[in-house]
Amino acid sequence: MATTPYGIVHFFPGGTREQYLSSIAAVHPGEGQLPAGQIFHASGASVGGWTVLAVHESKESWEIFRDTILFPQMEAGIKGGFETMPVETAIDLITVMPHKYMGVP
Repeated sequence: MATTPYGIVHFFPGGTREQYLSSIAAVHPGEGQLPAGQIFHASGASVGGWTVLAVHESKESWEIFRDTILFPQMEAGIKGGFETMPVETAIDLITVMPHKYMGVP
């Protein structure tokens, strides 16, 4: 049985760029590197806070990352990081289209 990609949108009310940078440094394996099973990551300022969008290879890979890395780190407290747990929206994706993106200065 094939796995399907799984999307997660996290909104951090009142969240800032600085909090995001501290948080991502604590939960990702290194600068510019994605956790195992994650195939896409994007984030940015949004109305009222900060939004993160992640796409995982499967719901199971998301749950492993969430339960063994993300939530334990957040619950323990990340110095300079987000101070509250996110508002979460899960998406059972049917399409993920790759695009070669060159980045932003």
